[in-house]
Amino acid sequence: MVALLVATGWPARANDSAAELSIGGLQFVRTNDVAMESENLSIGLDRISVRYEFANVTAKPVTLTVAFPLPDIDLSEAENIALPSNDPINFVDFETRVDGSPAPLTVDQRAMVGNRDVSALLRELKLPLLPIGGREIRLSDLPAATRTRLVDDGLMMPAGMSDNGRQQYAPGWVIKSSAVRQQVFPPMRTVTVEHQYRPSVGSSPDTILRPSLRRSSALGQQVARYRKEYCVQDTFLAELDKRAGSNQINSANLQERRISYVLKTGANWAGPIRSFKLTIDPGGNDRLVSFCPGRLKASSATGNRLEYTANDFKPDADLKILVIGTF
Repeated sequence: MVALLVATGWPARANDSAAELSIGGLQFVRTNDVAMESENLSIGLDRISVRYEFANVTAKPVTLTVAFPLPDIDLSEAENIALPSNDPINFVDFETRVDGSPAPLTVDQRAMVGNRDVSALLRELKLPLLPIGGREIRLSDLPAATRTRLVDDGLMMPAGMSDNGRQQYAPGWVIKSSAVRQQVFPPMRTVTVEHQYRPSVGSSPDTILRPSLRRSSALGQQVARYRKEYCVQDTFLAELDKRAGSNQINSANLQERRISYVLKTGANWAGPIRSFKLTIDPGGNDRLVSFCPGRLKASSATGNRLEYTANDFKPDADLKILVIGTF
């Protein structure tokens, strides 16, 4: 996991947590010509894989632009973002296959300030759009004219004062990326599309759902948000309490991992997804999992893996998965 850092010298946030980035499935323009016969989605902390079967329901070939939207990256939140790779273009190590063969993709990446595309300006100044790994930007190393232009054009925003009273700045642009390809669906035939990538996993070295923290009035709103976003049930909390004990300190060394997955793009087809399966692998037998299953029904549990299924499934919400345990 790569911590995104743009070395401009703005104040560090007092937060050991890393935020997850929402990411999800293939995105098409809404169409009545292609149906999704099945989707088999497997979510783990180190890998997400999806296998789709599409059917062209017409008597002629259908060509669609397939877009895989990578998550937006707001560089003003750089220190709190967890990226799984230091590749500035394909920062989730995304791979795709069509009918078993590798399928090339073109990654379109833009830097935006509000609705303004500032990609050309950054390239003119010979600055990376996504400054990760060896491409970090050190504001103090830039020529004075470049620093002034970045500030004047709104690409660098004031971010407090240094200890010696000097103005500090943070980058103010958002990276928007999408992997795009043209896909032909032959008439009256099924096409299998598979993709896999490394997820952006949010993490915290403790969990506010431990009893000594959960019962704090100061954390009441945050606990309520967790219970709503992850559909945390009383049975989940009871099991967590057994493991955590009543100590104020986190003596059980419990931690959080969080994954977000954009599922609603699966509703752009001719009819619902006829057969849908979700597998969640938390990666350890002692880990607790909570999420909002909606219309999904638990089908089985194999070892530490949880499985859910649905027929004629039309996604109306995205997935937010919480995993608590030792890591």
